[in-house]
Amino acid sequence: MANIIPAVIRVNPSYTVPELLLQYQQASGAFSLLAGGSPLVRLAEGDLVAYIRRMDLRTKVQDGQFAANQLPSCSIEYHEISTPTYLLRTSAGYDHHDTAAFGRTGSSIVDAQRLAMRQGVFQMLRNLLLYGTNAANGEGLLNTQGATLANLPADSNGHTTVSTYDPGQLAMFILRSIGAIKTRTNQIGMGARVTIITTQNIMTALSYSGIVQLTQFQREGAGSQSTRGMIDTVLNWNEDEIEWGVDDTLTGKGAGGTDPIIVTIPEVKRPASPINTNEFATLQPGLSACNLQLVDMVAPREITSPMAHGAVDVVSELRSTPGWSVRPEALTIISAQYQ
Repeated sequence: MANIIPAVIRVNPSYTVPELLLQYQQASGAFSLLAGGSPLVRLAEGDLVAYIRRMDLRTKVQDGQFAANQLPSCSIEYHEISTPTYLLRTSAGYDHHDTAAFGRTGSSIVDAQRLAMRQGVFQMLRNLLLYGTNAANGEGLLNTQGATLANLPADSNGHTTVSTYDPGQLAMFILRSIGAIKTRTNQIGMGARVTIITTQNIMTALSYSGIVQLTQFQREGAGSQSTRGMIDTVLNWNEDEIEWGVDDTLTGKGAGGTDPIIVTIPEVKRPASPINTNEFATLQPGLSACNLQLVDMVAPREITSPMAHGAVDVVSELRSTPGWSVRPEALTIISAQYQ
């Protein structure tokens, strides 16, 4: 990893702003797709595969005015699902000359290289979450087998691109997709956390460009909303919580080179009732997550080693699973052409 600190010529007298003007990268919202909003620290060092134990239930009960001689029974089927883990690694190298040169910038080379390595590891962690390493094995949320895949249909005017789509009809299509997810996961009637992730272009169109016509939607006191505002309001009526996020690596990753709009409920809720027709779901330990990513530590480990000629080498590493949608019925991927 290079440390390029050239010599500079300045006019004197002059003033130097003490703060550094830093390069900004897009902060991905993809991790809000996960249960709890971040990867779970569950892996031990060196774990190569993660498993989840699963139980499926089938019940039979007989009713009658008199006791029967033969009774049906309940069937509980156990099996396991699994996903591999991958070790993410990067390194930094510098010596005392690099440290002295970097000191002229007013910052620390140790902190700069640490943050640079962490950014690289976190970006790769995002790639694992969305795309996995081996797509053919269903790794990554976008490659989830059993997820609901949909294409944005033409609106009533025949428009098929988000930039020209009728804002109200676009909002209704996304709302129907959210309702379908809640139906498939048996969450209708309960407030849920809904997460929508897409590209910046589509998010801009949803938030700023499209204004819903008054004949399609009105707020209290009249007035109109953007597509995103209409979705937020309707979800609020249903006591749902919604999180929006962007990630431009999604550009072109939808069907046929379109941009995907990922809609999901990251975790499910169990209704609390004295008489619960979903009673088996209260068996402990139970997992409420729909989308998971497991890691072996909160932040990457750093291993510092001496090198020849007084230099040091720092390795940053983290082990993680790909994005894992353990309840694929909670995930919908809408492919939409921006323009």
